[in-house]
Amino acid sequence: MKLSKLKAPNTFAIIFSLVVLVAILTWIIPAGEFDRVEVNGRELVKNNSYHPVDSNPQNIDDVLMAPIRGFIGAAEIIGFVLIVGGIFGIFQKTEAVDSGIMALAKAYQKYPLVQKLIIPIFMLVFSAAGAAFGMSEEIIPFILIFVPMALMLGYDSITGVAIPFIGAGVGFAGAFLNPFTIGIAQGIAGLQIFSGMEYRLLVWVIVSTVAITYIVRYANKIKANPKLSLTYEIDERKRENLHFKEFESFEGIDRKHQVVLITFLAGIIVLVFGVLKYEWFIEEICAVFVMTGLAVGFLGRLKINEITEAFVKGAKDMIGTAIVIALARGILIVATDGKIIDSILYGLSSTIDGLHPVLSGQAMFVVQSLINVFVPSGSGQAALTMPIMAPLGDLVGVSRQTAVLAFQFGDGFTNMIIPTSAVTMGVLTLAEVPWEKWARWMFPLLMILVVTALLLLIPPYLMNWQ
Repeated sequence: MKLSKLKAPNTFAIIFSLVVLVAILTWIIPAGEFDRVEVNGRELVKNNSYHPVDSNPQNIDDVLMAPIRGFIGAAEIIGFVLIVGGIFGIFQKTEAVDSGIMALAKAYQKYPLVQKLIIPIFMLVFSAAGAAFGMSEEIIPFILIFVPMALMLGYDSITGVAIPFIGAGVGFAGAFLNPFTIGIAQGIAGLQIFSGMEYRLLVWVIVSTVAITYIVRYANKIKANPKLSLTYEIDERKRENLHFKEFESFEGIDRKHQVVLITFLAGIIVLVFGVLKYEWFIEEICAVFVMTGLAVGFLGRLKINEITEAFVKGAKDMIGTAIVIALARGILIVATDGKIIDSILYGLSSTIDGLHPVLSGQAMFVVQSLINVFVPSGSGQAALTMPIMAPLGDLVGVSRQTAVLAFQFGDGFTNMIIPTSAVTMGVLTLAEVPWEKWARWMFPLLMILVVTALLLLIPPYLMNWQ
């Protein structure tokens, strides 16, 4: 068979293969654990407490049970995805989304300034959300808006994913106020919460600028030659379902659609306010979406049967996404039950000792990035690694602020590509972008961000950032 005819395995096959691989690793990597203590309701790792434990290698039955156990472990986010998908089904049934996208496309054609600023402005908004309140799971619904918008404007699905997902991702990695990463990590490290914000603001501006510049250049290249896109064939099929034929005759958003769009925007504002003010999470966010969905359905003059049918159809479209999320969680369950996560952490952290402080800080970033493959949760990784990394930094001359920054980078940047991240795989499945195509596109940007992170870890040592 010719190489050109070979096809990469699909996302489901890739993730299930990783479940099998991790199960094999539980037979190879010695089992071990750190002792843990509870502090203020949070379970933390005790430093210098690693010890071998009885191994628990995962067998074929564990691999076969991983998908259903993944469903159980990720039930909250899977339920969130299904319900939000249903609500967007109602929103799309009103046809207000199509009108809004066409109105934006008309402005895009008419005003040159809009063409230049539309991607930077949206990405900056999402980056600020990631940096301020840790926008992560909340990004999933926006994929349903930005992918068709990008296609309507002459870009591709990758651009539509990148605007909200990469925007929020770099903001999350270079955050200046994220309570789920900085807040927890600094609290564990014994630092004043949200201290060192001046340098973190500079970091956020730099990483956001790097990402925005990369996406804008890529989007312009695709607009000039759509066939350069890795998702060209997929996008051609998607465009058949968009209302391009109605675009030329479109005269503007009518009153009904204006009311629907304003109502939906009001729901998003309530959501953001609740997250910032009252620390709402998935349950509260989901409730806001349900309320907003019912409101836009009635204001969009849909009948009860139309609302329920649209909800079911929207939720049904999310089934693939739900399965991917469950499989991704299954990988972590196998690694945890096999008792190899702490062993991996211990082995990686022990390599840092003896390096120059600058190199030690950079090595912490690399270690955190590797650990993130197995623990793609900001708060979870902080609780696991910071009790070790903070005192280790004291021994090798790395300030605790720098250790927190290395953790941020390690947790944030790789989240945008690793297949063990339920959010990443959910976003890609929802956008119908195969993981292998995304990984191929994302890898150059990830390398640029890695180099940027390594450089940004040098000034803290030179200015004695405490």
